[in-house]
Amino acid sequence: MTRRTKIVATIGPASWDPETLTGMIEAGMDTARVSLSHSSLDDALELIGRIAHLASESGRHIGILADLPGPKIRAATFADGETRLDDGAIVELVSATAADESSTAQRIIIDFPNAAEVLRAGDRVVLGDGAIELTVLGNDGGPVTAKVLNGGFTRGRPGVTIPTEHLDLASPTDSDLVALRALCDAPVEMVAISFVRSAADIERARAVTGRRGPRLIAKLETADAVANVDEIVATADGVMIARGDLGISCAFEDVPHFQKRVIRTGVAYGRPVITATQMLESMVRAPVPTRAEVADVTTAVFDGTSAVMLSGETAVGHDPVNVIKTMDRITRRADAEFDSYQWGLSIGHEQTVAGQDTPITRRITGAISAATWRATLDTPVSAIIACTASGATPKAISRFRPTAPILAATYTDRVARELSVAWGITPMLVEPRSSTDGTVSAAVTEALRNGHIHQGDLVAVMVGAPEAIEPVSDTVRMLRVD
Repeated sequence: MTRRTKIVATIGPASWDPETLTGMIEAGMDTARVSLSHSSLDDALELIGRIAHLASESGRHIGILADLPGPKIRAATFADGETRLDDGAIVELVSATAADESSTAQRIIIDFPNAAEVLRAGDRVVLGDGAIELTVLGNDGGPVTAKVLNGGFTRGRPGVTIPTEHLDLASPTDSDLVALRALCDAPVEMVAISFVRSAADIERARAVTGRRGPRLIAKLETADAVANVDEIVATADGVMIARGDLGISCAFEDVPHFQKRVIRTGVAYGRPVITATQMLESMVRAPVPTRAEVADVTTAVFDGTSAVMLSGETAVGHDPVNVIKTMDRITRRADAEFDSYQWGLSIGHEQTVAGQDTPITRRITGAISAATWRATLDTPVSAIIACTASGATPKAISRFRPTAPILAATYTDRVARELSVAWGITPMLVEPRSSTDGTVSAAVTEALRNGHIHQGDLVAVMVGAPEAIEPVSDTVRMLRVD
């Protein structure tokens, strides 16, 4: 069985050499994530070019997701590499004053203007994804002192979470927008916008990229973002549940419930949803995951997530290729147990239209995708073929998580790569045709040629009229392959 849940893997020092990247592609990586939080824009663009070259040689439609830093507060680089902060240790917290300052176990540089100055006694400070926690002891005008409550190892430039009511954390930042303009000319299919809190944040980014630029993925990292999930999802092209920062900004016991809510909302709108952070965290060092991590990944699949994301596991872990193979095994097993029928029923026809302001073309595609799903319940189709110019049609039928494979017939290589985070979709490149019959014939022929379907199979083909002024998938055909 073809794996339906996609795998996003972060590329870093442990995985950016060509041999490892090629191994990750062969092991099942669907999308490569490049974070701009830990490298310069020039370095990121060079890495993106390397990934795109290797992906093209592999023959697979590998997507590239560039992740903007956003207004995230970070510590200056720990000069000694992996550094341990011991429980009970007293450390100084100071704001960065020079670009070459480094953090140590005794003195942590916060790389954000006046970040240390706003701290007060009793404030909670968290490093990274929440494993290291400190409490501020005092701020008398000199260096701020803090006590390590929960220690651990840190490396690189970990995020720093502090009370931010006195700081300006608008997203995307001006530097994000500069990077976004450069990424529009790079081989990047998607760009993640960090710390999105409302639809206005996505619209600000869209003003730079335009409708033809990279797809915009909204990272939900705060309780405010979850509260505004409907408007954010309706505006963005996809969403990412950044559970690390989300679990720091709100009660950790709320995170699983937020995860379920965001996934269902995103899928109902036909948007890919990426579940991220600490999925196989122990594999940064260990050759196998913990049983709790396996259960966590499986739960995300059962929740309906489109993709699962690996962060440090592949960026700095000791064996990125093994991590991809392990994630592939877990998600394949979970996919096999996913209750497609009950999921489709729960999405239901009422979810095919997001609202009265939704463009009529999208409402038509939503209705046709719902009809296609219902037809496949009564007819044993071997595949659903979605003919698409933008990727919207296969994503619309993907909402219902059908048991039949979804084949996306598109004539644009970029659209094929954009679908690398969309659940259950296998892209196929076809030559454009000028008629509906020609489009259907080209799609079925390509599916046959690639071995996705066989003579005598029954298939459902979602298609529109390519000659229409405003093309839209408005028809479903049930065809016997001959």
